Amino acid sequence: MKLTDAYFPYSFPAELGKCVICPRECGADRLSGAVGKCGAGALPGVSSVCLHMGEEPVIGGESGVCNVFFTHCNLRCSYCQNCQISDKMAVPDPGFQSLPAVADAICSILNTGCNTLGFVSPSHMIPQMLLIIKAVHDRGKKPVIVYNTNAYDKVDILKSLEGVVDVYLPDLKYMDDSLGSLLSDVPDYASVATLALKEMYRQKGSALITSLDGKAESGMVVRHLVLPGFIKNSTDVLGFLASELSPRIHLSLMAQYHPMPKVAFHPSLGRKLSEAEYGEVVDEMERIGFFNGWIQELESSSHYLPDFNRDHPFVENIEIVNNQ
Repeated sequence: MKLTDAYFPYSFPAELGKCVICPRECGADRLSGAVGKCGAGALPGVSSVCLHMGEEPVIGGESGVCNVFFTHCNLRCSYCQNCQISDKMAVPDPGFQSLPAVADAICSILNTGCNTLGFVSPSHMIPQMLLIIKAVHDRGKKPVIVYNTNAYDKVDILKSLEGVVDVYLPDLKYMDDSLGSLLSDVPDYASVATLALKEMYRQKGSALITSLDGKAESGMVVRHLVLPGFIKNSTDVLGFLASELSPRIHLSLMAQYHPMPKVAFHPSLGRKLSEAEYGEVVDEMERIGFFNGWIQELESSSHYLPDFNRDHPFVENIEIVNNQ
């Protein structure tokens, strides 16, 4: 597909010509039609723009968050719930391929009263994300920007986002590089992600600034998905967050793991999280002294499975997080 001003009315991002945007630093010439290690080219690659009511209350609140879901990903998590759009082999054609179409869809949702704009899995699409934000601003909208990331981000890129991103929403997955290699096909996840979290914390600290209606306007919320059979990894994550950041950070401890077909025969990932496993991690969270954040009901595993073949991937927007 020819790249023209119809797709990017602004200057086309030159850094896509030799892509080192994410920590993989594959060097792909995405401007020439090549794709990076992530599987993405130069176009915005947005699969869905939707009003999402199922995020943490401080992110979505009563008015929800306008979430922009990018296709592809710089990780290859074997258990990914968004595999319809993240898997470079299975991903369908993006629902939106022009920048104006993405911005128009966002603004139509913001016009309903939502004032939070979230970018989901943006690490490989930073230049496109920035252009989308500019296009939204040019339409007179100034929403709160949420960076919803897998935390496999480069520190220098995060530094460039200071003053652009209002709320960081990283999911810290692993504290062991070998586990990242085994489950997400990346050799240095823990080494990279821990530095990324420290940079986000440098920018935002532990304070979460909220509006009068309780929605986050500035700050940081750290997510962690507890995986069945990998409880020590989760307790190690909690230990890092408390010792290297602060037990005062806002923590979302997720129980929503759902076994996907790719891991159906894995000895632990092929099943749901048990009550005992999740309880052990919650107990450790309380022992360490985290007091800001949310936990989930185990039943949430059936509430968060999106279908990106629908206009709205989340048929049920069920608020399943419980304030602590």
